[in-house]
Amino acid sequence: MIVALAGGVGGAKLAQGLALATPAEELTVLVNTADDFDLYGLRICPDLDTVLYTLAGIANPETGWGIAGDTFSALGAIARLGRDPWFRLGDQDLATHILRTERLRAGVSLTGTIAELAVALGIMSRILPMSDAPVATMVDTPSGQLTFQDYFVARHQQDEVRGVSFAGIDDAEISQPAARALEDADLVIFCPSNPIVSIGPILAVQGMRDALRRATTPKIAVSPIIQGKALKGPADKMLASLGHEVSALGVARIYARLIDGMVLDVRDSGLGASIEALGMRVLCTETIMGDAADRARLAAEVIDFGMSMAQV
Repeated sequence: MIVALAGGVGGAKLAQGLALATPAEELTVLVNTADDFDLYGLRICPDLDTVLYTLAGIANPETGWGIAGDTFSALGAIARLGRDPWFRLGDQDLATHILRTERLRAGVSLTGTIAELAVALGIMSRILPMSDAPVATMVDTPSGQLTFQDYFVARHQQDEVRGVSFAGIDDAEISQPAARALEDADLVIFCPSNPIVSIGPILAVQGMRDALRRATTPKIAVSPIIQGKALKGPADKMLASLGHEVSALGVARIYARLIDGMVLDVRDSGLGASIEALGMRVLCTETIMGDAADRARLAAEVIDFGMSMAQV
């Protein structure tokens, strides 16, 4: 079984590739939930939904998030009623949030609720929240502390990030399904997601690092940084403002002592020796993912790389 740690569009893309490159039922995707928040009385789970929609084959190909062909009539009505619809929720997308909120209020765990949604969407892979306890990413900026969605969406990632913390993390524990998945995994993959606010919250969950360290299976990370830039999102700006080198090497240093191998884009092959000096093996390949075939190609290469390490 393969376990992938994921958040954001890059994580969802590689998760889709993994579901295509291996039997989908043998894939478990462990997803960041520190982006989750409440809006209009509904529980919104951006990273979970991006993974759900991508694995279901219905994600908007232009944005990577939301549902392809969705309409926004409900948001238009909200605007007419005097509210600023600053967070774009499509009409079909709203159905997900309504049903999820209903199930959560009925006492079903987030893990159980996401499992129901995945089955309804015909997804064969297992999608697990990083924890059933609510966690919220808080971003420290010169303007004060902001919730993640305020920083990311409402303020368009323009604020300098001086620090990141995770409210509620002390009460968030690794779930039994997640712990079992890591225990049974043949390979663990850190997807090309923001190491600070996508993978970081997952690793901060109580018991997560211990479970990863106990797992004797190879652990591989795919760099989200190519030639000093993030393809999507604020990872490069965050790394820089928090004092990290903005490169695949900088990401490798963050994951040091947790992973065994690092996958770099061919454009960053010159960093290979420095990453190997950290005690990791390195694979250089084309990591920019386009269509589904491209994602499956990268996933297959990552799997082969990881499995070759298991045979050493």
